[in-house]
Amino acid sequence: MTDAVGSIDMPDAQDEATESKKSRKGGKRGKKGPLKRLALFYRQIVAELRKVVWPTRNQLTTYTTVVIIFVVIMIGLVTVIDYGLSNAAKYVFG
Repeated sequence: MTDAVGSIDMPDAQDEATESKKSRKGGKRGKKGPLKRLALFYRQIVAELRKVVWPTRNQLTTYTTVVIIFVVIMIGLVTVIDYGLSNAAKYVFG
């Protein structure tokens, strides 16, 4: 029987290559000291942040306004429900 990758009985050449790489210790990370690895980490962070599409001031103002309005509406809704349940509990339990 064969699947999309190859024979079930025979492993693929890629599988054999990855197995031999797994047995090897160190590699690029093992040769660098902790400070070099930390510097690489921060360089990668900066590179990723440069890829981010930041919102414009107008978009940011719009998003902030929408969030504040939503939070105020939710506070009002929870307050009304809390007040109603409080009065219902007073009515039921005296």
